Amino acid sequence: METLTVPGHLDSLSIIGAYIMDAARNAGLDTRPAYRLRLAVDEIATNVITHGYEEAGKEGSVYLTASSDSAALTIILEDTADPYDPTTRAQPDSLDLPLEERPIGGLGIFLTIRNVDTFAYERRGDRNRYTFVMNLPAS
Repeated sequence: METLTVPGHLDSLSIIGAYIMDAARNAGLDTRPAYRLRLAVDEIATNVITHGYEEAGKEGSVYLTASSDSAALTIILEDTADPYDPTTRAQPDSLDLPLEERPIGGLGIFLTIRNVDTFAYERRGDRNRYTFVMNLPAS
């Protein structure tokens, strides 16, 4: 298991992105699913940093763990912001509307959940834990 801890600042997003792409490459994940995973993790990390830390007036870190086996790559992202479960958000009902008529917000979380094979949230002690799983191609 490889771990990464970065400050909860937007400057850390490039480090997080590089970590995800390295983990994907090391696990043997194909390019397209690797980018979908990076986008998903980036969306959650951005929300944690922006809403969970900056807007809430809090300081904190973002903790990432990557692990893989022959079947899947798993990324766990944790933070110490207030509890937030993105799986409780309703799917946007404006997906069929033209872009200029859609309300702002909510689409990123929806895409995050759709772009990975498995997404889960849980609160563990004082941490939010987001789990992203990408299935690996059969050998």
